[in-house]
Amino acid sequence: MKKALLVSALSLCVAFPALAEDVHADPAHWGYFGDEAAHKWGDLNAGFEVCKVGVEQSPINISQYVQEALSPLNGTYAPSPLVVENNGHTVQVNFEAGSGFRAYGKDFSLLQAHFHTPSEHYIDGAPYPMEAHFVHRAEDGALGVVAVMFKVGEANPTIEGIWQNVPAVGVAKAVSGVAINARDLMPADMGYYAYEGSLTMPPCSEGVKWFVVKEPITLSAKQLTAFQAVFPVNARPIQDLGGRVVKGD
Repeated sequence: MKKALLVSALSLCVAFPALAEDVHADPAHWGYFGDEAAHKWGDLNAGFEVCKVGVEQSPINISQYVQEALSPLNGTYAPSPLVVENNGHTVQVNFEAGSGFRAYGKDFSLLQAHFHTPSEHYIDGAPYPMEAHFVHRAEDGALGVVAVMFKVGEANPTIEGIWQNVPAVGVAKAVSGVAINARDLMPADMGYYAYEGSLTMPPCSEGVKWFVVKEPITLSAKQLTAFQAVFPVNARPIQDLGGRVVKGD
């Protein structure tokens, strides 16, 4: 039987035990500051051109939407061995096959989840302290991303278990005997906004179906500070909505 994620709160100095090195030393040559900042991504690499010329880019500010009865976002999520990766841009959790949801007549399988601070999507012109992206892929290659917002409040035991196991830059760490269920990082009410957008990191590929969950979940101030001590800002600025329509239930 897999052990539950560790619940006890850690002090800031040990919350990310393996991150003593500079996380901005990045082989992909893009970032969030200076010459590698988001507004320059499209010029850094020919493969990143969509970041500059794309017309359906993410994230966006959601200030109005067309009310519509959307399909319930009640996916089936199962425990998966905890695998935590530090790619130099964010903390990422990789999932084995067996979890996902159905929408738009397609089954989307969960691949990974990662974190941004502050939130990349804004709601009524303001960000949340953090946002998690649950990246799913359908059999035809289409991507569906579920975005969950975090507000500061009670400590989050699932976040604590992830934070305690973040490895050095460029390393993916499989934590023996520990499982994680993505549903534990989602709120009870999965009402959402839906729109067509893109990846929020290079290569900024479009055609991504976004499901931005309305209800936030919590993490503690200490947990937020621990992440921000390593990734002070890893959020792409808001992109132009253009002629796209946001739908909400």
